[in-house]
Amino acid sequence: MTTELTVTGMSCGHCEETVEDALADVEGVTAASADNETDSVTVDGDADVDALVTAVKDAGYDTSA
Repeated sequence: MTTELTVTGMSCGHCEETVEDALADVEGVTAASADNETDSVTVDGDADVDALVTAVKDAGYDTSA
């Protein structure tokens, strides 16, 4: 399953990496790809959406599914 999230607050490659790393730690995530230019993250796997949102927020960014 693929989940798309809107993530605001990313402004550079380091921000993208921070979000991707936070999502990689969520159980069920097999891959995550962030793009600061489109304020989006694509997450592959069967992780719970609430867990994804929490991980992004804990990393310091705002998000919505």
